[in-house]
Amino acid sequence: MRFLSHFLALFALAVLVAQPAAAQSILRDAETEAFLDEISAPLIEAAGLEPGNVDVVLINDPSINAFVAGGQAVYIHSGLIDAADTANEVQGVIAHELGHVTGGHVIRTGEGLATASRISILSMLAGIGAALAGGGEAAMGIIAAGQQAALGKFLAFSRTQEASADAAGADYLSKAGITGKGSLAFFEKLLNQENRRAILQNDEAGFYRTHPLSGDRISKLTDTYRKDPAWDAPLNAAWESRFQRVKAKLQGYVADPEHTLRDYPEGDDSTPALLARAYAYHKEARIDRALAAADTLIERSPNDPYFLELKGQVLLESGRANEALDPLRNATELTRSEPLIASMLGHALIATEDKANYEEAERVLRAAVGRDRYNPFAWYQLGVVYAARGDMARARLASAEQQVMNRQYPLALRSAQAAEAELPYGSPDWLRAQDIAMEARALMEQLCEMDRAECDDRRR
Repeated sequence: MRFLSHFLALFALAVLVAQPAAAQSILRDAETEAFLDEISAPLIEAAGLEPGNVDVVLINDPSINAFVAGGQAVYIHSGLIDAADTANEVQGVIAHELGHVTGGHVIRTGEGLATASRISILSMLAGIGAALAGGGEAAMGIIAAGQQAALGKFLAFSRTQEASADAAGADYLSKAGITGKGSLAFFEKLLNQENRRAILQNDEAGFYRTHPLSGDRISKLTDTYRKDPAWDAPLNAAWESRFQRVKAKLQGYVADPEHTLRDYPEGDDSTPALLARAYAYHKEARIDRALAAADTLIERSPNDPYFLELKGQVLLESGRANEALDPLRNATELTRSEPLIASMLGHALIATEDKANYEEAERVLRAAVGRDRYNPFAWYQLGVVYAARGDMARARLASAEQQVMNRQYPLALRSAQAAEAELPYGSPDWLRAQDIAMEARALMEQLCEMDRAECDDRRR
């Protein structure tokens, strides 16, 4: 029965991978998102897609991984950014994942599971027949062989998809004029990691893998990349410099401060090191040091909106909302009201507890959600403003927006229905309340079909 357990575990894994990434922790940062959008745009165009229609989403997970989960979105784990040495390596990963998107591999995974399931069911029926005929040992042998065949069929299907994505990724890098050296470097990292974990690279070990052997992938891609005209294309210096900033910020934000201060010690006054240490100091409540690092960065580049955002964030989260307003206003203006920065400014305006700031807060937050509806924090803050001004109908509507994004579907349904009852009939907000109510109801039903226990918990 070991083969059956392997197969069922694999089936469960495939189902989990197909779930929406909303269930995971998503990291959002204005500079990081702008950077990922920029380095992925030429690859997305090379894949025949529109950059504005494809999202690259950062997931808070220390493992070295990236995946697609349906739709036009690529999910990258924070551990992958930490492990990469160059932006070019990250581009190699994005190109590979775009190969899954254009190949429709998430949808086609169902085909592989269906084929494997048919083999599994037939073997079980044959085994039952043998058992009824008195051949108990023969029955177990038939079932075990069938399960192994089913597992092998699905794993071979998965490896074929991965090989296809490798080839597509190489093609997209080539069309974009981007070297594949980073892609190979990253595969080398994966191979070294497997070697350290004593993962065999022989054919027998390869049978139980969802991906082709890393050594084989490197061999095939090396030949492909070296023949490509883009092989000797220089790296984009601006992208590589920005990547080091993004990587340092990410470590400062998610890692233990002691690890950050070890990797970016006091004697290092580079921009990435100052960014990393500013976040580490902030996490340790060493506010003076965090602000000193932010001020040094601003002195070097007074009009860098992300340095101003950093200072504003440290001040705001340290209870100094009034002092945070100027840097956050400047950052918002310099980025033309980038939604994440604008929503932080809105938060700061509310945190001053000065009602004279509420009108500006409403304007800033409405602009933020107008450009990025999928920002639950901004919707929450907007709801606070509406409630403070006595507009309870729109406060409930803003709460419904936030709740449905946080998967609080029963609350979202109730908030939307309450808002609909109070809003002017036929108005845009009234129509939006109806839409949210229908969305929450549909998502509740979908959740109930998947997991009855979780559905009942959410309804209580």
